[in-house]
Amino acid sequence: MPPESPGVVVFPGAGSFGGELLPLLGELGPPSWLARYPGRFGKDLGRPAGSFEEIVQSCVAQVTRRQADRPVLVGHSFGAYVARATATRLEELGTGVSALIVVGATAPELLTVPEAATRSPSGTAAYFDDIDPGLVPGEASDEWREIVLETAMQDLRLLEDFMATASQYAEVRCPVFAARGGADPLTSTSGIGRWAGATSADCAHRVFPGGHSDVLRSPEFTSWLVDVCAAAPEASSGLLGSAVPTAKDR
Repeated sequence: MPPESPGVVVFPGAGSFGGELLPLLGELGPPSWLARYPGRFGKDLGRPAGSFEEIVQSCVAQVTRRQADRPVLVGHSFGAYVARATATRLEELGTGVSALIVVGATAPELLTVPEAATRSPSGTAAYFDDIDPGLVPGEASDEWREIVLETAMQDLRLLEDFMATASQYAEVRCPVFAARGGADPLTSTSGIGRWAGATSADCAHRVFPGGHSDVLRSPEFTSWLVDVCAAAPEASSGLLGSAVPTAKDR
């Protein structure tokens, strides 16, 4: 049974509908929940957001509706940038954030998106085959593969929008914790260390076994994430060094 944690919002990566994050949500326990991006579920299925800010505002509204008490925001890959922008908007509204945890994402100022990956689903497929071959399960139907790749392509286009508008998202005031898999080709240890520039508070980073997405299944990562989420309220009060397991490079 994991230690009790504050509300934890988990933001999926590009093309993700959140299935790969369900084991993490189980480990975190209630009241953790999955952020739902426009176009992924319900009557709006298949209608993607028209801008990066539209996704952010949707996530802000979800947190506000749940009246989360100083939530922890956890984002993987594309979701890390959505979580970062959501933290800014929540703080602007007076909603405190206990911590921002970013996984598999280089610092925003280092972010790049290959043009070929945003031109067509086949270009997106080639891109993900290089960095995250597990994006579409091998047993998936052709129809589901097409849906996932189309969704991922749209998300990568929205990342380009984020890159063009990143300056509108002010520094967050909560601690930032950055993590990566040691075999992740999209990140580097120095790159996740640069997340320090996104916050006026403390920043720590750590490297775990695994690649871009399978790091999410690493027992070491899971244990660290549960502990950080549980300690986040103390960390946000300036006790980063004593309240959170050591977060040194490996």
